[in-house]
Amino acid sequence: MSKYLVLLSFLLLTACSAKKVQEVQTTVVKKGTFTEELTEQGTIRAVNSLNITAPSTSYRYGSLKISRIVEDGKVVQQGDTLVIFDPSEFKKAIINSQQQLEIAQAEYDKLKATQESEIEDLEADLEIARISQEISKINFDQAVFESEITRKEINLKLETANIALERAKEQIENRKKIQQQELFQKSLAMNQNRAILDEANRSISGLFLVSPSNGIAIIRENWMTGQKLKVGDQPGGGPLIDLPDLSEMLADVKINEVDISKIVPGLKVIIKADAYSDSTYVGEITTIANLAQNKDDSKIKIFPVQIKIDGIHKSLLPGLTVSCKIKIREIKDVLFIPVEGIFKSQGIEYVYVKSGSGFKRKDVKIGAINTDFAIVSEGLAEKDEIALADPFLNKQEEQTKGKTK
Repeated sequence: MSKYLVLLSFLLLTACSAKKVQEVQTTVVKKGTFTEELTEQGTIRAVNSLNITAPSTSYRYGSLKISRIVEDGKVVQQGDTLVIFDPSEFKKAIINSQQQLEIAQAEYDKLKATQESEIEDLEADLEIARISQEISKINFDQAVFESEITRKEINLKLETANIALERAKEQIENRKKIQQQELFQKSLAMNQNRAILDEANRSISGLFLVSPSNGIAIIRENWMTGQKLKVGDQPGGGPLIDLPDLSEMLADVKINEVDISKIVPGLKVIIKADAYSDSTYVGEITTIANLAQNKDDSKIKIFPVQIKIDGIHKSLLPGLTVSCKIKIREIKDVLFIPVEGIFKSQGIEYVYVKSGSGFKRKDVKIGAINTDFAIVSEGLAEKDEIALADPFLNKQEEQTKGKTK
């Protein structure tokens, strides 16, 4: 009977001991080459990008209105149409200017014909005055034997003829000057209408915006609505479309001031777009800002860093959010464990080491850390088995619940 009691007691103790430690996944401490990494979120942008802006037009045509616009995100080739503005007001201006120009031309031609007729009349009067003067001169030359009174009378007629001739000449010269001014005024009106017509023709040709190069069309927002520009919008001035060159792309990231000392140009980067989690891309750090910035209006300082992406990738579009894993350095012959196996309490880091059928807590000293692993500089040996979760968590929860009852 006593044997049965001993066996029963042993089974009960074993069962109670099993309750103290839950079943957890474990791993062993490994030794090898550790890659120190830093992962940061970034945004894709093109190295080179063109801005497509609305044409500058005269106030007389009113506000530009979009009648057609390329689809946002569409890949375009050089010469493709990006935006067409409504040409209605410009066509009205062209028709009106043509009519005004024709009217001004007709008035100019009519005035010129009238002036030519006036000059012909004045030249006829001049010829009559010249003939009259010639006759008076002949009469004066032949009046040698006439009485003194008669000679004076003939001389007066000659002087009168001379004056009339000079007046006729002056009238022609004065009239020509006046006519030149009249024609000049009419020509000004013609030139003004012709300039308006030329401007309208140039402006209407500028209503068709085409792509100056290959790229992808990124539509800007309408500042009045906060939405992407669309048909019917009146955008005013400023850029309408960004046309980035997809052959050279960058990822912009911001590195905390604590880590910036580890970052140098030339470091390799593995890039993964949030939208395409199954694809990875390779890049290299090219530029590190000299001046820090405040992060989101806080006291935390960050440094902008640029990562040049290798190759051409049609799926990497400007504005995409990416995860950038920067390979800082490789450390050989070190012990490392998964970060899930590290716990911390009151500033002390520790792990749970497999001991017989249970686990025991052991304090450790942790070195460099990457996304998945951490170097253990003190406290563990190669092939030690550690827990990847707290094996006493259920017991602690039960104790906490017991205290609250």
